[in-house]
Amino acid sequence: MNQTHFLGYIGTYTKGDSEGIYSFSLDTNSGKITSVKPAAQLENPTYVNLSDDEKFLFSVAKEGGLGGVASFSINKQTGGLTKINQQLTEGAAPCHVSINKENQTVLTANYHKGTLEAYTLNQETGVINATTAVAQHEGTGPDPRQEKAHTHFASFTPDEKFIVAVELGIDQIFTYMLTQEGFTKVGSLAVKPGSGPRHLAFHPNQRFAYVMTEFSSEVLVLQYDANTGQFMQIQALSTLPADFTENNQGSAIHVSNDGKFVYAGNRGHNSIAVFEIDEETNLLSRVELVSTEGDWPRDFALDPSESFIVAANQESSNLTVFSRDHQTGKLSLLQANVKVPHPVCVKFLRK
Repeated sequence: MNQTHFLGYIGTYTKGDSEGIYSFSLDTNSGKITSVKPAAQLENPTYVNLSDDEKFLFSVAKEGGLGGVASFSINKQTGGLTKINQQLTEGAAPCHVSINKENQTVLTANYHKGTLEAYTLNQETGVINATTAVAQHEGTGPDPRQEKAHTHFASFTPDEKFIVAVELGIDQIFTYMLTQEGFTKVGSLAVKPGSGPRHLAFHPNQRFAYVMTEFSSEVLVLQYDANTGQFMQIQALSTLPADFTENNQGSAIHVSNDGKFVYAGNRGHNSIAVFEIDEETNLLSRVELVSTEGDWPRDFALDPSESFIVAANQESSNLTVFSRDHQTGKLSLLQANVKVPHPVCVKFLRK
């Protein structure tokens, strides 16, 4: 992969001077970000995702007291986004959105409502139809922030046979099947009470997954059975130094495509934890902790060449660029002062 530039998108909180979704270019020769500019105006597009064919971008959307999801067509030449349509319902906006490979189904996770929701999609036009299925989660956890269910992540399993929902409010990871009748729960994994599981990333071998917890700041290693949709936890490892006692909230988690490294974000400690994956056991050992040179790294992304990582520091309104060593997994700072207002989410086009 010898592209010299990769196009990326940033979802933001539209408080202060943010206008919505921004685009940027990563120069792979210099490792620097250039051409940061508004791509679409939208209220609080905090999480965005791209269709597998990269024709469409989907974003969580908010208008006053309504929340839902919006779709856009992508202009790969300019980075501009053209709004196709949106589906909004009463109540808070979701916090996570994902799409299946065939552009048939959009999933959202709603933190405030404690719901997993599915929308059908027109494969050719990117038009989102009204909600077709809703799973309502119930319960509480021991942490004061677990006063009710808070669904934080929803995505398809690698073979798209099942859907995984990560429930921060009740310390559960649910597996569902989606049929014409709606969601059918096929599995659940209870994790440590009060840990607050937040996001999940599958290993390329599809037999393991890694979960970042928000409250306990741990990476959980899960064994996954693709036949049944069941998860089993085999390891939990802190993302923080042993002597760190201040407030920290775990954020994003990503796995390198070669299946050798896991990266996890710390908001508070303001760092990315790097872990090496054992080839035989898939268990983790920590390699290093690297400062994100900003405050509250909400998300980060590996670029398509996986030679770089771009982190989004929400509270200091800056992006940070690291080079990534493919052999050791280690990160080296390249650029720390890229101004973007209240960045929350980073996504790259692959080509």
